[in-house]
Amino acid sequence: MVAKPPSGLPVSPPSAASPTRAAPLSPPAQRTPPLPPDTTPGLRPRRRWEVWRSPEGQPRWARPALLGVAALAALLYAWNITASGLAPYYSVAARSMTESWKAFLFTAYDPSATITLDKIGGFLWPQALSARLFGFHDWALTLPQCVEGVVSVLVLYRAVRRWQGPATGLLAAGLLTLTPVATSLFGHPIPDAALIMCLVLAVDRYQSAVRGARLRSLVWAGVWVGLAFQAKMMQAWLVVPALAVGYLVTAPVTARARIGHLLTAGAVLFAVSFSWVLMMTFTPKDVRPYADGSTNNSALSMVFEYNGFSRPADNGPGGQGGPSIPAGPGDRPGGPTSHTTTPPTTGTQPHPHPATTTGGKPSDRNGPSGTPAPHRKMVSLGSEKNTWYKLLTPRFTPQIGWLYPLALIGLVHGLVLRGRRPRTDRLRGGHLMWGGWLLTTAVVLSVVDIPHTAYVAGLAPALAALAAAGAVTLWRTHRTATSRPARLLLPLTITVQAAWASSLAADHTDFAPWLIPTIITAALISITSLLSYGRTTGRRLRPVALTALATTCVALFAAPAAWSLSVLDQRYAGSSFEAHAGPGGQNASAGAPGSAVYGGAGGASYDMSPAPLTAAQKRLLDYVQRHNGNAPYTLSADGGWARSRAITHTGLPILPLGGFAGMATSVTLAEYRHLVASGQLRFALLNPTVPAAGRPSETAKINAWVRTACTKVNPKAYAAPADPSLPEPLYDCTRTH
Repeated sequence: MVAKPPSGLPVSPPSAASPTRAAPLSPPAQRTPPLPPDTTPGLRPRRRWEVWRSPEGQPRWARPALLGVAALAALLYAWNITASGLAPYYSVAARSMTESWKAFLFTAYDPSATITLDKIGGFLWPQALSARLFGFHDWALTLPQCVEGVVSVLVLYRAVRRWQGPATGLLAAGLLTLTPVATSLFGHPIPDAALIMCLVLAVDRYQSAVRGARLRSLVWAGVWVGLAFQAKMMQAWLVVPALAVGYLVTAPVTARARIGHLLTAGAVLFAVSFSWVLMMTFTPKDVRPYADGSTNNSALSMVFEYNGFSRPADNGPGGQGGPSIPAGPGDRPGGPTSHTTTPPTTGTQPHPHPATTTGGKPSDRNGPSGTPAPHRKMVSLGSEKNTWYKLLTPRFTPQIGWLYPLALIGLVHGLVLRGRRPRTDRLRGGHLMWGGWLLTTAVVLSVVDIPHTAYVAGLAPALAALAAAGAVTLWRTHRTATSRPARLLLPLTITVQAAWASSLAADHTDFAPWLIPTIITAALISITSLLSYGRTTGRRLRPVALTALATTCVALFAAPAAWSLSVLDQRYAGSSFEAHAGPGGQNASAGAPGSAVYGGAGGASYDMSPAPLTAAQKRLLDYVQRHNGNAPYTLSADGGWARSRAITHTGLPILPLGGFAGMATSVTLAEYRHLVASGQLRFALLNPTVPAAGRPSETAKINAWVRTACTKVNPKAYAAPADPSLPEPLYDCTRTH
């Protein structure tokens, strides 16, 4: 009898020479764990200072290639840094934040910290710190934006590498670098740069958390989303549903633990998000700035009404009948409304308690009979206002939409390919997260009005990740395909993507006449090579594969690369007012579109011009400073250059009145008269525009009082009588009638 081997070991058939002898047992083979994808074995461990070498577990080429992509990003973002220009409205606040730490903390509009921006201004904190360090220059404000862009590229690589491997991560980083709107955005002092960086950092922490159900990493993801809220408020929360669904579906722990982790991270997220709002809410109103964008000095109203839930409507929070004005620099077109009256030095505050009118009643900060002051309407700079398909219009598609087909095909293909995998499959979970972020942001942007192109940059990280994952996955699928439908998927994707890119480029043939022929030629060569790939063997296989790979990249990515690289020519680099790469946009020297002075309700105006102060304007300020005595405020201004460019170029404590739209009630007439009587304010520069008929604003009442009670200064005292740069009359309120 043949001895029976232990269970589980293989049995060798008996040989003919010795039919009764069992073959000797072979020892079980040692199992070698598979290498991570795209890794190179045998590398010497990397020393800490050898940043150019790939870490252990990554291919030899990964780190040098990533550094090359980061260098390209830095080059594109910083190429025009010395001519990037100052952002209308925001540069005023940035200058004010360099003059006063109180203004820095509250993101105030003016150096005396009497008015906040009409939004949370956390995106200005890095800019203000840079300006404090290097001096107030346009390049000093843009430098943090460049850094935020490079950080976004590097972190996106790490996040996608953890999901799909180094090759996909490197391609995603390159695609983000070559996204036209991002290339312009990170090269100018525009708010969305900080938003993108914080959200990419949040996704990176999420990727670390979901792989091992790490609560600490998930909490850090919530912290980064909360910091993104300080930059762009509710737009930062568009990523939250995707992170929650991805973690709830994929994290390798029990459902109870997943829910507990999400609730904990959510609590941290909301605590960080509401930190500035709570600081404004619980700080006494007489020692903090007035909350711009609200009619009741409420930061909650400014964030969630003015900048939030009123967005989809045609009108602002004021509802029907709000004054309509051209789009301004703020996220709500028409820019901002400014409000507050805390003086720059100690003394009697304008809001220590409810002021009284001449009738002895508390002052009404809304309007007659307690009705809310009207708000300006939502006005887009483009013609696609309130169209659900606005992301497909010529204004936005050349800036963000080149990779729409590839990203969507990659998303669907990835979900189908991994559809029957276990719940914890991280590849499918990644598609859920990135796809959820992309689709949620796209739906919201399709519903709300988009006043600035920079808004669509919120789509860029998810588009880059999904397009990269789609391209790499389709390439690998094609190389291993055994069925005809699988072999046709990549050629069909290239056909669709090339047709889409050619249709977009057809509107700008004068900009890059070579682009469409290049795309079509590369697509034809790529498709031909791919179709012959399965029939090629031997020495011909490698050249065919390299040809197919190179021409596929050209067909898929030549168009966005051409638009993004155009920022090396300042004519196509966009401006600090509008992120736009390629033809059809503004350059930095153009400033804000339209007139330099934007009109508002009640005769208010806001000077959007990037020009420096004229000689006559400087003489007026010199005259005021010589005769101002010890007054904390240089002068008051309800619009024009004195409330914008004068602060930007001098940092003087000028008291703004009326806000951007002229309807803000930050200072009542009674409070203004108290400032004059107590010696805190002496001069007033009035808007020469006659207010429209209707209910007068509080600023209009102040102007009327100044005209009747104060003495007009003879223009000969500071400038030529007919100087066109000084249409505003100057009044001295120490000499009353």
